[in-house]
Amino acid sequence: MAVSRRLAAPADVVWHVLTDWPAQSAWMPLTRVRVLGLGDGREVGARLEAWTGVGRAGFLDTMVVTAWDPPRRCEVLHTGRLVRGPGVFSVRAIGADAAEVRWEEQLDLPLGAAGRAGWPVLRPAVRFGLGVALRRFAGYVDRLPR
Repeated sequence: MAVSRRLAAPADVVWHVLTDWPAQSAWMPLTRVRVLGLGDGREVGARLEAWTGVGRAGFLDTMVVTAWDPPRRCEVLHTGRLVRGPGVFSVRAIGADAAEVRWEEQLDLPLGAAGRAGWPVLRPAVRFGLGVALRRFAGYVDRLPR
């Protein structure tokens, strides 16, 4: 599943803001992200965790960065109990002052056959959530000083 959005900002700016993991809480609904270990998480092997929810009600999404090609592509592998599988952020320049962000997720659902059977019901909600996050991201980028 993938969603994309055009932004009125240079690709390198979009990339830098998109991969500022802790700042994702400003635009990703109900989610707080942190980098585990040293560094800023902008390299292959970096470990991240994201808590999505309200208070104690939610889930932990653990990830490892598996590919890093700035300012174009970042791949992660979700390694948590609930969210598993590859995810990709990609940024494509559209001229000097515009870019397109694409967010792809290939989720391996829990609960085996029951999870696969429930995917047609969950897929629209997940796609909607990713779309909301990218709309919020676009607004966040628009408000940044330049």
